[in-house]
Amino acid sequence: MKATRAILFSGSLLFALGCDQATKRVAASTLEPFSPISLAADLVRLELVPNPGGFLSLGSHLPDPWRTVLFSLLVPIALASACVWLLRDRQTTGRMVVGLGLVAGGGIGNWLDRLAHGAVTDFVSMGVGALRTGIFNIADVWIVAGIGLLALDLRSGSAGARPAEPPAQDGT
Repeated sequence: MKATRAILFSGSLLFALGCDQATKRVAASTLEPFSPISLAADLVRLELVPNPGGFLSLGSHLPDPWRTVLFSLLVPIALASACVWLLRDRQTTGRMVVGLGLVAGGGIGNWLDRLAHGAVTDFVSMGVGALRTGIFNIADVWIVAGIGLLALDLRSGSAGARPAEPPAQDGT
């Protein structure tokens, strides 16, 4: 069982990380910074934008030292701790292990960007007219997908569910 978990976790982590890094390389080599390209009647826009903050630029206005400590140290430590905790729990399902791998792979992809460039490489937005998402990257997609898989098990009660104890016998 431990080998299966390790394969599921590392496979999903490496898949997410590989997709993220490959798409960022393509985006960085083919897109001009801050010059959007409209696709599919403007449903999708490709625009290379450095993001010094977190998901959808959260925390981008924090002072540099705070942002560095938060995104380069505290978030990775929290993510690593959550991975260790959930992977050691026998009640963690295979779906949760894959979800955790996707979150970790996306998180590592953005963390590597931060270390190499001081900001995360974002390049996709979606929307109709003035209603648009923020600019994101494939690591963000994997993080959201992984959280979705984790939430499915948490919502269904699979995670941490313990078998019900039989009713007490009162002798009647």
